[in-house]
Amino acid sequence: MRIRPIHHTFGPHVDWRYLWKATALSYAPWRYVAGTACNELKQELKKVLPGEPALFTSGRQALFAVLRALDVRPGHEVIVQGYTCVVVPNAIHASGAVPVFADIDRDTLNLTKESVEACITQRTKAVICQHTFGIPAPVKELRPLCDKHGIVLIEDMAHVIPDHSGPETIGKYGDFLLLSFGRDKAISGIEGGAVMSRDPAMARKIAGMEQAAIRRQWWEVARLLEYPARMYAIVRPLSSTDLLRPVLWAMRQLRLIAPVLTAEEKEGSMSPLLYKLPNACAALALGELRRLETINNRRRRITDFFLRYGKEHGWPMPQGIVPGFPLQKFPLFVKDAQRKRAILRKENIHLNDGWTNCVVCPETVNMDIMDYHWGKDPAAEAACEQILSLPTHPTMTVFQAERLARRMDELIKK
Repeated sequence: MRIRPIHHTFGPHVDWRYLWKATALSYAPWRYVAGTACNELKQELKKVLPGEPALFTSGRQALFAVLRALDVRPGHEVIVQGYTCVVVPNAIHASGAVPVFADIDRDTLNLTKESVEACITQRTKAVICQHTFGIPAPVKELRPLCDKHGIVLIEDMAHVIPDHSGPETIGKYGDFLLLSFGRDKAISGIEGGAVMSRDPAMARKIAGMEQAAIRRQWWEVARLLEYPARMYAIVRPLSSTDLLRPVLWAMRQLRLIAPVLTAEEKEGSMSPLLYKLPNACAALALGELRRLETINNRRRRITDFFLRYGKEHGWPMPQGIVPGFPLQKFPLFVKDAQRKRAILRKENIHLNDGWTNCVVCPETVNMDIMDYHWGKDPAAEAACEQILSLPTHPTMTVFQAERLARRMDELIKK
């Protein structure tokens, strides 16, 4: 009997409902680029989060729009954390500014007030506060610090969107709230991103950029809409076979799957062009946002199980994780993390999520041009070498979580 894969990246949001909607959209090419879904998504976002929304094709583009609205330019600095995705410093570089990396708290994998304060200079324009994997960052403490120095606070909420059950502090203190609708984010439109702006003047500036943004080509949207079916019908069934890697390679070479990161982005480059969120992607993200509480509750259930099991068995994990968090993934600190991932891959458990062995992720990034100097953020460097994360996405089942927990416990205690 074929065992379903345990994974981070094989369409983590793609269940029958998502597949059905994407397939239906694929047969309506007149809805690919333009339609009503973008406005509907904006209205739904305003019910969940404060501020005025603007939509783009990715979270990195939303961040770039914010930096442009703030008139960030050469000579300015933007504080980010060590242990982040390459698209964040790329957007800062594209604006002309320099990213300044602040160290993290090992128990939250997030910035600390002290590490941010140590990085502030007269050139500091903004702080980007990332809620890593859905663990709340200290935005309440950073708010008065930013006010004191006249610095803008940007909350990066790619990994978590709070619902009625919280987390309460997320989305309450930032001047701007960044969202991503990528394939493995809090909610997914296959691609997409948004920014919520509290300041009306900034909101108008960003809305002007959104209005002037370029529309995606219909064939690009068509390729995106094929992603759920290819994950569901091809990649997952092949996940336990030797065909998986060559098939994925062939799909990328034939451009049947759009890359999450381009080769240029891994080299530190980002285009200054902004693109509108396609209507079809907005429709998918809208469907997920309307099911936010259901999605978050599934994440809470899996997170709480791993947390309880881990505490009972003495797993090394960030102590900032508490019951009720809808984590995007559940991080552990383990020795020989790479070797353990290799062992598990042979058992159809695929835990390479791109957030391993790297202060700026993924590890294939060209660090020579990231403005990060090894040794600057020791806590981030130590954590990234030991991180091994467990899936908590909406298509992960409790049965799979139990199976993974038992196997992880065996490997940790070896």
